[in-house]
Amino acid sequence: MKKFAYLLIGVGFLFGAYTTALDTQNVDWLLFGIAAVAAVAGVILAKRADRAVATSGDLLETNRNELNESIANIVRDLRQMTDGTAAEGEQLRDWIDEKLRPDLRRFVEARASMVHLYSLQTYADIMSEFAAGERYVNRVWSSSADGYDEEAEAYLKKASAQFAEAQGQLLAAAAGANA
Repeated sequence: MKKFAYLLIGVGFLFGAYTTALDTQNVDWLLFGIAAVAAVAGVILAKRADRAVATSGDLLETNRNELNESIANIVRDLRQMTDGTAAEGEQLRDWIDEKLRPDLRRFVEARASMVHLYSLQTYADIMSEFAAGERYVNRVWSSSADGYDEEAEAYLKKASAQFAEAQGQLLAAAAGANA
């Protein structure tokens, strides 16, 4: 279906360009209109195909698991780091890059499914908390690189709180969807 949609888009645009190039003074608007309709139909078909894939049950279930696992790993790792003696300097930066970045990436790659699983408002609320936490993690990394270990430790705690809030909202959304 998607290949056919792309074919319609391509043929529509090429045929439209061809009809306008036949005579630079007088355009055959009927032929151009047919080309435009074909291109628009291709865009609509491509969007429908994308939506069908994005809302498929298998993808939504896979992404639900990815969202829950990755945010749980992030919260767990941040709690472990803030409960004991926090790493400093290069050790902290390496820890962020090795422990947090893969789960941050997994969450971000699966985030679009939240709209289909819950709602756009839930997506916005969770991603607001998540983005703030991610900014704090980046601030921790930068502070650590600049030698401001006390600032890094303070922002590590703030990041932990943001991600815990995002996890809480995600769990509440899942509980609301299952009810």
